[in-house]
Amino acid sequence: MSLTGSPVCVIHIPHASREIPAQYRDQFVLNDRELEIEIIRMTDSFTDELFAMPTDRASVIRHSVSRLLVDPERFEHDCDEPMAKIGMGAIYQTTSLLTSLRKQLSESVRNELLNHYYRPHHAELTRAVYASLEQHDRCVIIDAHSFPSRPWPYELEQRPDRPEICIGTDHYHTPEVLQEAVVGLFRDHGFSVDKNIPFSGSLVPSYYYRKNTKVSSIMIEIRRDLYMDEALGTKSSRYRQFADKLESVLSTLISQMNTWS
Repeated sequence: MSLTGSPVCVIHIPHASREIPAQYRDQFVLNDRELEIEIIRMTDSFTDELFAMPTDRASVIRHSVSRLLVDPERFEHDCDEPMAKIGMGAIYQTTSLLTSLRKQLSESVRNELLNHYYRPHHAELTRAVYASLEQHDRCVIIDAHSFPSRPWPYELEQRPDRPEICIGTDHYHTPEVLQEAVVGLFRDHGFSVDKNIPFSGSLVPSYYYRKNTKVSSIMIEIRRDLYMDEALGTKSSRYRQFADKLESVLSTLISQMNTWS
């Protein structure tokens, strides 16, 4: 990656892909229709389009395969990942309904998946953050997600009343100025906003995690019924209107970032 022209902002999109390569299909115990439904439930559909920004404004890092195959948002080692307790570490074993998703994998197969997808993805993200630090002496990560309007059984937060926008923060990597800017912009556009409800935290590459305050991170979670048919996994008639509002929020936010010292 060239450091010249590297923007301050890095947008991380980990859960937009629905792809499970054919060579891994036999790992999953669901039939084709069941797997299709589970992919729709668990995919942050269209976030790769909604959070897309020009390369001069943000470096956009997208995960190439479905989170059902490998989830780059989890810690690599199950001992570090709270969701591993319910079978949803970096390599999922259970579904959104807490039923069986795939066969038990050997350590060699698990390592193959991590080598092919997880580790290269995190290396790419780390390079993007490094480039921003080298050029600007700071970096702001936007961790981009969506979430269902009603909780699935696997989710830790089961309250049915969910905000339209959830902002996830990290006490070390999310400065107050960033929190206030994001919350304020969404509220100015008429959205209901909560912090760390129903999801919390924001991803930072392990190389910088809790080590470098010049790396800031904030998670933006958008409620799916704002822009899509959640059952079908397709865009709704509200998609374009929502996309325009989100683009306005992101453009303004990134412009503000460039003025922060």
